[in-house]
Amino acid sequence: MADGPVFDTGIDQWLRQRVQAPTAADTSVEGIRAHLRAGNELALGRLTDPPVAAAERDVVLETAGGHLPARVVEPATRLTDATIVFFHGGGWVAGDEHTHIQYSRRLAVETGSTVVAVGYRRAPEHPFPAAFDDCLAATLHVAGTTPGRTAVAGDSAGGQLAASVALACRDEGVPLAAQLLISPVTDVTGAYADPAVNARYPSREDRADGYGLTLAAMRWYAGHYVPSGDGEDWRVSPLRAPDLTGVAPAAVHTAGFDPLRDEGNAYATALQAAGVPVIHREWPTLNHSYFGLGGISPTAEQAAQQAASDLRTLLTTGRPPTPTPEAGRVGL
Repeated sequence: MADGPVFDTGIDQWLRQRVQAPTAADTSVEGIRAHLRAGNELALGRLTDPPVAAAERDVVLETAGGHLPARVVEPATRLTDATIVFFHGGGWVAGDEHTHIQYSRRLAVETGSTVVAVGYRRAPEHPFPAAFDDCLAATLHVAGTTPGRTAVAGDSAGGQLAASVALACRDEGVPLAAQLLISPVTDVTGAYADPAVNARYPSREDRADGYGLTLAAMRWYAGHYVPSGDGEDWRVSPLRAPDLTGVAPAAVHTAGFDPLRDEGNAYATALQAAGVPVIHREWPTLNHSYFGLGGISPTAEQAAQQAASDLRTLLTTGRPPTPTPEAGRVGL
């Protein structure tokens, strides 16, 4: 047996159960959406002490780009003056502002900030750049109509959207207070099918299968969202942006058993090289979807709490927190 981190046993058992779920067999777009929705509902039910918001409401954001549904989550105790615009994961294809509600609640309660979870348009009905356009429009709307500062956050494809929106806000002259990127997509060049691009990120091969998200799934998602092949565009591949200077301070969290691990780590490194304040944590025993698996794994719960804590620190101090050895593998 090779030396190295051991995959989280609780998540491993969870994934084995999910593979046997009735929704797992349907690999159509609607089937993938149903499977994600069912899994997130089950995971929410497994939380022993779920964050409880003071209030929640569905709204329609009247943005410059059109009407966008959103879920607003308010904390009972306000610790910041910020509003966090949250973009859900799901490969730009699955998920919505309700399927990822526990993510929004955690961020609201544990940062003490309002969260606006955006129901952006999804592929394949609405391919690139529809999701990016919606997320940018939502962020500009919140920044222009909501008192206090604005931050962006997202997981997986939502992490990509948050990173790209942060770049666009810099270019628009709209300062953001922070960005939280959880297991983000950062380089869609080659749509996860180009051997030369994949070789830049060894985790794409090392973690290609067996840990939830697979490399084959990423090819499927990218093929639906970017069928034109414009994967080098920074609006979908923020790591390909020519200049990262001046973007919002970032917390970047990655997972050891995630095919996207190395591109997320590369983006944190690139931000640091550009002089952006960054807190970067890699959780070596966790997988891609850990942020929603706090009821399945104590380590995943710790990691999710730490992500919210890091964002709260950025919102309250404007700089990365002091790293602690027990809080993931940390790079500043």
